[in-house]
Amino acid sequence: MEVLDADAAVADVQDGATVLVGGFGTAGMPFSLIDALVLQGAGDLTVVSNNAGNGETGLAALLATGRVRKMICSYPRQPDSHVFDALYRTGRIELEVVPQGNLAERMRAAGAGIGAFFTPTAYGTVLAEGKETRSIGGRDYVLEYPLGGDVALISARRADTAGNLVFHKTARNFGPVMATAATTTVAEVDEVVEADEIDPEAVVTPGIFVDRVVAVGAEQRIAAREGAVA
Repeated sequence: MEVLDADAAVADVQDGATVLVGGFGTAGMPFSLIDALVLQGAGDLTVVSNNAGNGETGLAALLATGRVRKMICSYPRQPDSHVFDALYRTGRIELEVVPQGNLAERMRAAGAGIGAFFTPTAYGTVLAEGKETRSIGGRDYVLEYPLGGDVALISARRADTAGNLVFHKTARNFGPVMATAATTTVAEVDEVVEADEIDPEAVVTPGIFVDRVVAVGAEQRIAAREGAVA
C-alpha cells in the first residue's frame, strides 16, 4: 500500500478505463480523487457509481468534461443531476441502468470470483430484455454478470499504514464492495494512522484490497461535500 497525493494516485488511469466511484449522492464521494482525475485527462471512461453526479462538483465535474463515454448506475436522475441530464438528452453519454441491489451484487460477484448469478430483480421489465432467464423453485430469475473495474476511487474515514480502512457510518455505502472489484483501489481518507491504532474488529476493508491511500484531512473532505450540496 502506497501513500500518495491525489494527482499521483490517479496518474496511471488509462483512456477507456472502467472507474468505480464510491458514494451515495455526496455521502462517501471521493471528491479529491475525482478532482485529480479531472486534471489528469483520461477519456473514453466508463464510470460505475450509484448516482450520476450532484450539482457541478465531484462526479458531475468529471461528467462535464465530456470524457465519460458511459455511465452505469442505479439512480441517474435527481433534482440536481443537470450535468448528466444535459449530456444524456443530447446523446453525448451512454447510460446503463442497474437496480441498486443488482449493482452492488454484480460488483461483489466480481470481487468474489463468481461467474454469474440469478436474481429476481428486474425480471419482466425492460432491464431484463435480451438476458437469460430461468425459473427456479417456482420463481423467475434473470442472469446477471459480474461488474469489475480497472480502478476504484473510494472514500473512507481512516486508514492505517497497512491499508486497512474504517468508514464513517453510511459513507461506507459502495466503497467496500468496489474495493474488492477493482484491479487498483485508491482510498481517500481523513488520516493515516499506525497499524496498531485501528482495532482489527473495526476494520471494514482489509488492506489486501487497497493499493493506494491519499490523506486529505477531514476539513477538506467536509468542505468539498458542502460545496457539492450547495
